[in-house]
Amino acid sequence: MASMAYFLFKSEPDVYSFDDLLRDQETIWDGVTNPTAVKHLREMKAGTKWIFYHTGDEKTAVGTGTVVSVDPTDPKVPIVQVKAGARLEHPKTLAAIKAEKLFATSPLVLIGRLSVVPLTQEQWNWFVA
Repeated sequence: MASMAYFLFKSEPDVYSFDDLLRDQETIWDGVTNPTAVKHLREMKAGTKWIFYHTGDEKTAVGTGTVVSVDPTDPKVPIVQVKAGARLEHPKTLAAIKAEKLFATSPLVLIGRLSVVPLTQEQWNWFVA
């Protein structure tokens, strides 16, 4: 059985927040231009779980979501339809993430500008605990 993939998506809360996703329930995740982030979007499949992270002044992981579908036909950026999950019971700040040894080699810490970051199952579990 193939293992589940997990990711973290970053968004400026004043551009599109987790509250916006909860209101909309589903949206297309767009605005991604970094080639590495686009590569991560291409790796996703329906059912992929992800963490919603607010950038800017907040710098906090606040909720979860699930990929509904991925349309890879656009040669520049795949069209990724996502749906809202739940608000994290215990939001995790960037300071807490950096202090957690699970993230010592994570692109989340090492490549701060990356807007779509892969997570291990252990990292996912830490976020949702």
